[in-house]
Amino acid sequence: MIVTRLELVDFRNYHAASFDFHHGITAIVGLNGQGKTNLAEALAYLASLDSFRGAPTEALIRVGAETAVVRATVLHPDGREVLVELELSRHGRNRVQVNKQKLGRSRELLGVMRVTVFSPDDLALVKGGPNERRRFMDDTLVSLALKYDALRLELDRIVKQRNVLLKQANGRLSDDTEVTLDIWDAKLAEVGDQFGHARAVLIARLTPMVAEAYEQLADRPSVVELRYEPPWRQRGLVHALAESRRDDVRRGVSTIGPHRDDVELFIGGLPARTHASQGEQRTFALALRLAAHRMVADKAGSPPVLVLDDVLSELDPRRSAALLHHLPPGQVVLTTAGVLPDAAHPDAIVRIADGAVVST
Repeated sequence: MIVTRLELVDFRNYHAASFDFHHGITAIVGLNGQGKTNLAEALAYLASLDSFRGAPTEALIRVGAETAVVRATVLHPDGREVLVELELSRHGRNRVQVNKQKLGRSRELLGVMRVTVFSPDDLALVKGGPNERRRFMDDTLVSLALKYDALRLELDRIVKQRNVLLKQANGRLSDDTEVTLDIWDAKLAEVGDQFGHARAVLIARLTPMVAEAYEQLADRPSVVELRYEPPWRQRGLVHALAESRRDDVRRGVSTIGPHRDDVELFIGGLPARTHASQGEQRTFALALRLAAHRMVADKAGSPPVLVLDDVLSELDPRRSAALLHHLPPGQVVLTTAGVLPDAAHPDAIVRIADGAVVST
């Protein structure tokens, strides 16, 4: 899958701009604050309908504008050319078109275009809290099979409804509350067990790929592990929910389930979050992204577009050289504010300033 052209209208700091990308490496070069990450965000948003920076829709629309348009021409491996268009609205609903045909639901866009992004904020995958790692697992599952998007939405809905009931109980477990909790617990157990199994299979498959990517980036033998072992999976979620019911009622929140899980990361048998150096943590985060990218490429039959947003400035020269030497096959969009290292060998260089292309 190759993005051949990207057009932005009133997106972030772009008034109107277009970018032509090459099959190999396209380097986007510019000073800080000129729009490099905004461009990366636009590419990723078309693929995921979500900002990897956690920004709401209104933040994506240029100040003073009511709407923004992101448009990409995507070339699929079978030779099909697909035009993907997204209109973001400050007040109304966002609109999505594929080849000028409106989609009934925005989520139907998922899978039409695939993008993997690594940014400096990804350090939170290793250093941050469980929410970042849960999102990584679940986003990877959705990239592998769209059914997990619906399953994730259903899980969120059930947990929210169960939490509403727990808050309404005011710490008292009445007969009526017990009956209603039985219903929601059965729903949560059914969906939660499916999700837990999918995550466990994902981590088992992902672990050797992460270990291989980490070794390549670190350029030395390393023992890297990922462990997804929530206690509730050993006895089943329905039994775990029954055991935690009184505590859940007392606290007014669902304390057990996939929405509270974590995946633990280890280097040399020690927790990476607390014992690894920042360089090792950043290498681990990049290895996670590259492994997921490889897994999606294997499943889809062609690699997603790999966007490396200001990554080289976050790695030491040795790791930067190792990354560039081991870049996966496919299209790469590399943004940088500094001088491109000799090992980069970009097929094209696009220079931007103040939300505009100044040279190619």
